[in-house]
Amino acid sequence: MAHLYLAGADEGLHVGDSAELVGDEARHAVTVARLAVGESIALTNGHGAMAQCVVLEASPKKVLVRVESVDQIAPLRPEVWLVQALAKGDRDERAVEACTELGVDRIIPWQAARSISRWSGEKETKGLARWGKIAAEASKQSLRAWVPQVAPLVGLAQLCDLARTHHMMLLEPTASASLAQGLKDASGPVVLVVGPEGGIAPSEREALEAAGAVSGSVGPLVMRTSSAGMAGLTIANHVLGRWE
Repeated sequence: MAHLYLAGADEGLHVGDSAELVGDEARHAVTVARLAVGESIALTNGHGAMAQCVVLEASPKKVLVRVESVDQIAPLRPEVWLVQALAKGDRDERAVEACTELGVDRIIPWQAARSISRWSGEKETKGLARWGKIAAEASKQSLRAWVPQVAPLVGLAQLCDLARTHHMMLLEPTASASLAQGLKDASGPVVLVVGPEGGIAPSEREALEAAGAVSGSVGPLVMRTSSAGMAGLTIANHVLGRWE
């Protein structure tokens, strides 16, 4: 599969059917990837269907393909979600990209107390759209049949509610126990929480732990917010058997 493109989320992708790429997908396929009639591409609806297709028509406005075969790819289990605190620059965006490539199932942006970046109004709308686009592009890059959902922005109260009903791990370098130890008896969905540049504030950590969250360390070194989630997800994939 040299090329993977996203069809509409409601696209059934059945053998013998025709499917279309339009908008940015079509434009990229023809003008950047130089896709031509007769070539083979892979198409996914982002919900597990992975179709092998042959190109029938190719223009920057529309690429028409015929579905030759379809596989339904099972999602990794148990699910692992990433709560990523907003960070300055593109550090939070780098976390979204890397964790998508590592198989994260849901991404939840968090307005943490120490977040330098702040989302509200139009900025929040644009931020969510940007994270969604990054997750979609990273999914295509890593040939994923499942595109992770980017959830709405949350604050501490919503995170505490999540901690009461899910196995939540706070990635905290000062924690006495390791993340691996905290995941041994976990059942999904598992929620990994990454703080901003200044870390999770003590008051936030206390509130989350009181709601049921557990702190765990990913190692002796302090990581940037852009890389902590990646390290945590790698550990989770191994401990939970998602990569076996």
